Amino acid sequence: MVIGAGVNELVAAHLLSRSGRRVLVLDPRPGSRESLESGWVPPRVVIDLALDARKLKIHRPDPWAEAPLPQGGRLQLWQDMSRSVEALRKISPRDAQHWPAFCERMRRLARLLEEIYAKAPPDPVSGRLRDIAQLAALGWRARRLGRQGLEALLRLLPMSAADFLDDWFENDALKGVLGALAVMHQCHGPRSGGTAFSLLHHHSGSPAGVFSPPLSNLRSVLEKAPGLEIRRAIEVARITVREGSVTGVALASGEEIATALVVSGLDPRRTLLSLADPGWLDPEVARAVRHIRARGVVARVNVTTEAAPGFTSLLVAPSLDYVERAYDDAKYGRISREPRLLASSSPAMEGPLHRVDIHVQYAPYALRDGAWDERTREALGRKALDILSQHAPALGAARIESVLSPRDLEQSEGWPEGQAYHAELALDQVLWMRPIPQLARYRTPVKGLYLCGPSMHPGAGIAGAAGFNCAREIMSAGHNA
Repeated sequence: MVIGAGVNELVAAHLLSRSGRRVLVLDPRPGSRESLESGWVPPRVVIDLALDARKLKIHRPDPWAEAPLPQGGRLQLWQDMSRSVEALRKISPRDAQHWPAFCERMRRLARLLEEIYAKAPPDPVSGRLRDIAQLAALGWRARRLGRQGLEALLRLLPMSAADFLDDWFENDALKGVLGALAVMHQCHGPRSGGTAFSLLHHHSGSPAGVFSPPLSNLRSVLEKAPGLEIRRAIEVARITVREGSVTGVALASGEEIATALVVSGLDPRRTLLSLADPGWLDPEVARAVRHIRARGVVARVNVTTEAAPGFTSLLVAPSLDYVERAYDDAKYGRISREPRLLASSSPAMEGPLHRVDIHVQYAPYALRDGAWDERTREALGRKALDILSQHAPALGAARIESVLSPRDLEQSEGWPEGQAYHAELALDQVLWMRPIPQLARYRTPVKGLYLCGPSMHPGAGIAGAAGFNCAREIMSAGHNA
């Protein structure tokens, strides 16, 4: 039984089905989704599920970043590094000179992360032979970086994105773009420790010089692939447990389905503290699950306009200081007065209109003053549109269709506290500690209950990897459903 129908859940379901198990996917949504998924699809996922033969399409926007410049015009960073160098030379010859070396350094370090992300994380304190062997192999790969590369990695990991970028570049616009990407969906500012690691994480699987993940039709391909039974609009009320082992799933409709194996793509809090009886957890484990950090700070504003907006993707983050000030508001429970904005445009499904989706960061889940009511949502939508229309005048006459606060996203998407990653991507919540050490290798203290959502290693932005690794763990454990 697989709860959820996101990319991780579907990857896990297909791998388990191919191993000879009958798999039932319970999707809380009423129908399939045609939207593109953001994130690198690891080669192992593509090969093992024969996705190329099923018309998997990877789209890399070009330019991958576009940001307004204070003196007018826009900074555009391209898939082709030479074009990015030429764009940078117009605003900073020094940064243009440093860009290729910076990109090559980051690509070498990201390759190591890609190898780590391809498997369940080793536990360095377990003492198990398997973990020791895996750690030794990773140590050997890290050693191949050379002394300079290894020192660069160890220095980068705890750094703030701001300090790291200040070492390399001088132009505010360039540093603003990279710093804004480093804190995507994070309740941190670019001057928070560990955000340089987040920038490296999102570089995984991308060519040198590209720091924005690609888009793919992975979910649509997996939904249409044969081998699965998917039931839509199904609400799970309870995961039934007897003597510490899963025995089945009870639905909100009253139906009960027996199974000895449940794979949940929901967040750990909901899975272990709401659906399963938390009495089966050690009190310390239950406490750790309750304290997984999952602070949502992104709202979505959807608008339509008759005129073409003049961009495919536009990022408003003029400098590191701008992004940090935006975070300062959210840190104290206030909606940012000048938020970080990422707008993406596409033609509407019907008619001549253009649709623009705006991610507004920072808008905290819990407001210090007031609540997320209709008035607050309307003010946020108007603020986002006013700021964006300064850089894209065609949006001046745009119509706001909807505003979704983090609380709305919790309800509609199932994101805890509106956090898309289910658990923040911080150094104390990565690798074998993601989201807590007691849940490493996708297993829970309840026998037969596994987790495969973005809260698990390697985290969001690596499409399908958590589901792939989770299914491999189940198969290697020889668990029979």
